[in-house]
Amino acid sequence: MKRWSAITLGLLLIGLTVSWHAQKASGQAEAGWITLFDGKSLDNWDTVGDANWRLVDGVVVADKGNGFLVSKNSYTDFQIRAEFWVDDDANSGIFIRCTDPTKITSKNAYEVNIYDQRPDPSYGTGAIVDVAKVSPMPKAGGKWNVYEITAKGPQFTVTLNGTRTVDGASDSQHGSGRIALQHGAGVVNDAGIVKFRKVEIRPL
Repeated sequence: MKRWSAITLGLLLIGLTVSWHAQKASGQAEAGWITLFDGKSLDNWDTVGDANWRLVDGVVVADKGNGFLVSKNSYTDFQIRAEFWVDDDANSGIFIRCTDPTKITSKNAYEVNIYDQRPDPSYGTGAIVDVAKVSPMPKAGGKWNVYEITAKGPQFTVTLNGTRTVDGASDSQHGSGRIALQHGAGVVNDAGIVKFRKVEIRPL
């Protein structure tokens, strides 16, 4: 009995060691990332405007009104990873370094656009409005997408679903500010659907 107890204890210790190393490696891989939205709570966000944001089945969704979810904290240099879904005529975007969190526009922030039907597609989905054009414009409608956005000093890069859409754009108008997720008027009758499933940020 003692021999079997020793073997069982040894196997248990090996299992715990392997599990600890796996967790440590996972933690190191995600080191520095902060979850702003996990599908469960909007505690890290304020609402601005009249968009009808609500939590449904692990996502935050809006399909009426004009407004934003605005982070409660400000950020200077950072990386963002965001998972989002929009329909084809939605008007959305991720605004970064918002200098006025109560009145957000592309003039007092950087708008990383999500707008497949924008009349001028050069600043549509994948672009930073009035800062960095995109050509050809990728389409995000009707599927889950991943935005990766890096802002470091005056330099910006944007990647959509693994494809770089903005590479090394430079602008120094806004040095720091909040993050905002947009639901704007859709192309037809304010009907655009916007969903966010996960939003993470890593200060640099």
